[in-house]
Amino acid sequence: MSQTYQEAIENSNIVSKTDINGIITFVNDEFCKISGFTKEELIGANHNIVRHPDIPKSNFTLLWDIILSKKSYKATVKNLTKDGQTVYLNTTITPILNEKDEIKEFIAIRYDVTEEVELKKRLEKKELELEELNKDLENRVSLQTKKLQELNKTLEQRVKEEIEKNKEKQKLLFLQSRMASLGQMLANIAHQWRQPLTELNLTLFNMNKSFKNNNKEKADELYCESKTLINTMSSTIEDFTNFFNPQKDKKSFEIKEAVNEALIILKKVINDIKVEVNVPNNFEVLGVLNELSQVIINLIQNSKDAYLFNGIEKKRITINLSEEKISNKMYAKLEVKDNAGGIDKENLDKIFDPYFTTKHKSQGTGLGLFMSKMIIEKSLEGELTHKNLEDGSLFIILIPLSNLG
Repeated sequence: MSQTYQEAIENSNIVSKTDINGIITFVNDEFCKISGFTKEELIGANHNIVRHPDIPKSNFTLLWDIILSKKSYKATVKNLTKDGQTVYLNTTITPILNEKDEIKEFIAIRYDVTEEVELKKRLEKKELELEELNKDLENRVSLQTKKLQELNKTLEQRVKEEIEKNKEKQKLLFLQSRMASLGQMLANIAHQWRQPLTELNLTLFNMNKSFKNNNKEKADELYCESKTLINTMSSTIEDFTNFFNPQKDKKSFEIKEAVNEALIILKKVINDIKVEVNVPNNFEVLGVLNELSQVIINLIQNSKDAYLFNGIEKKRITINLSEEKISNKMYAKLEVKDNAGGIDKENLDKIFDPYFTTKHKSQGTGLGLFMSKMIIEKSLEGELTHKNLEDGSLFIILIPLSNLG
């Protein structure tokens, strides 16, 4: 029975014995396998043959003090294999006493925890990177806030110039009196941040759960998602600053990229909505990709809020992209359709007005659809319209195509 027990220990653990001077007298096959040495190389050698050079001598002084006092020593030990690889072993060293209560030899039983230790190190490194990203985000917010404050000082003059240039006196005068406030601008940014903040909170929760479950692949995936969300939040600040900057750069981009970006940001909070996407490639438009993504996010978020308000269980959103010719000019036609109940008739002519909302103040500022319409018309030189359907709403975005050459 004793020998069977000993064999079970040797077959399932990494086992070695040394004499009182630390000279190896026995190793099992698992010890040879983890260390890379043969039994012939190990038997008769000092046990420091596997000592890692990074470990301070004081650790071994403590080890000998403990085991020579006839007590067991327990620790996670960093060892070096024959080919120079680092391994981490949970180690218990126990003195074996003879009939005179003197130390006869030492037996060490170990098991390999290298993968767990390395995983913990990688996760700690990534947590540090995420902390640095957050610090960088705070710095960006501070910098962009200062820019917004400077922008606010000159906004009145810019509004006057826009009145003269675009002859939209009534609407731009309204902008002058209401949007000159930095507080309103910050409220709008906060409105755009609610969604990715919810997403980031869920992602970090799941990353912590994956870490506890030692799921490296899932933790890495969630870490990348967190970085994407943080970068998107940072871009949102810059995009809203650039919206009032007539010098912002416009580039040709694929509408499909903007749709995909919006759905990635929203994916965890709309998982109870069936989203059908029929958006082919090769529909290029000129503008700022993130601005179109913000418009799509706003439309889908409005649908989500309407589903909740109207208590609709079978939720469905369809996103279609096609080509349409208007006055000998080709346009991309992007349609976002839901079955959320539509908009009340008395509100149909107000939905694109600034500060109009049917939601509670905690859910929206009334700037979402107004800003979306401004982005489509002013930045993308297109058109945003709405139609009530039998069971919901249809928003139609028309943008001139730029890939016709």
